[in-house]
Amino acid sequence: MKRFRSFLPLLAAIAFLLVTFALWVPENRFLTFGNLIDLAQQISVNGILAFGLTLVILIGGIDLSVGAVVALSGVICVSVLGVAGPIGGLAAGLGATVLFGIANGLCAARTSMPPFIITLATMLVARGMALGFNESRPLPIDADQTFILALGNAILLHGWLPLPVVVMVAVFAVSAVLLHLTRFGQHLFAIGGNREAARFTGIPITRHEVAVYALCGLCAGIAGMIHASQLYSAEPGAGQGFELSAIAAVVVGGTSFSGGIGSLPGTFLGAIIIGILDKGLNQAGVHFSLQYVVKGMVILVAVYTDVRRRKGTAQ
Repeated sequence: MKRFRSFLPLLAAIAFLLVTFALWVPENRFLTFGNLIDLAQQISVNGILAFGLTLVILIGGIDLSVGAVVALSGVICVSVLGVAGPIGGLAAGLGATVLFGIANGLCAARTSMPPFIITLATMLVARGMALGFNESRPLPIDADQTFILALGNAILLHGWLPLPVVVMVAVFAVSAVLLHLTRFGQHLFAIGGNREAARFTGIPITRHEVAVYALCGLCAGIAGMIHASQLYSAEPGAGQGFELSAIAAVVVGGTSFSGGIGSLPGTFLGAIIIGILDKGLNQAGVHFSLQYVVKGMVILVAVYTDVRRRKGTAQ
C-alpha cells in the first residue's frame, strides 16, 4: 500500500493531462480511439528505452547513446534482412546493440571515466556508424518483410491492442521481475545506494555494471527495430533526442539520479506522462521549440523534487 500511494501523484498527473488536452486540442481529437492507439504506439518506444535506462540510472550511471543505438539497430537489421531473413536481421541488430552496451559497461566499470563522457563518445560512434550505412540514406523495408513491418504496426484483438504495446509490456514484465524479485535486482539497489559498501559485501560490481549496460543496449535495440518498422524504413538519423525523453520518463517516474532509489512501475507511468505531453502539445499546436522547453522544465522539477526528498531523508 505504501508503494501504491507513492504512485498516486503520477496517476493524478496522467488524469490531469488527459483532461487538459481533451479540452485544449481542437475538435476533441485527443481522446478519440484512433488517437489513443497512436499514443500507445508512441509511448511503447520511449517506454522500452526508459526501462533499460532505469537499471543504469539506478546504479548511479547514465547512457546517452541509446538514441543513436536506436538508429544503428534499425539500419543493421534492415541491411541484413535481405541476406539472412527476418530472424537474421533481428539477431544482427540486437547483437550489435548488446555489444555497444557491453562496451559502455566495461569502460564505466574498469576506467575512472564518468559514464556521461563514455556514453557521449559512444553516442557519436553509434551515430557515425548508422550514417555510414547506405551513404546516410534511408533503407526502406520491403513490403514482403511482413514480420518486421508487423512488429511496429500490427494491431491485435480486432484493432484494440497494438503489437508494440505488447512488446513494451513484455519488456516491462521481464525487467520488473529482474529488478524487484531477484537477488540481481537487490544488488543493483545496493550498488546505487552505496557502491563501496556493496563492494565490501562481496557484490560483483563490475559484472553487474556490464550486465546493466548490456540490458540497456538490448532495450535500445528492441526500440530501434519497432521504430524502424513504424517508419517503414531504417533512418540513419532516427532516434535524435530519444535519450532525453527516456531520461525524462525515468526521472519523472521517481528514479533518483544519485542511484539506489527507483522502480519500473514508476518509470512506466513516467513514460505515459511524457508520451501524453509530447502528443498533446503537438496536437494543441504548440511550437516544437516550446515543447523542448516544457520537457526541460519537467526534468528540472523532477530532479529538484528528488534532491529535496534526499535531503529530507538525510535529516
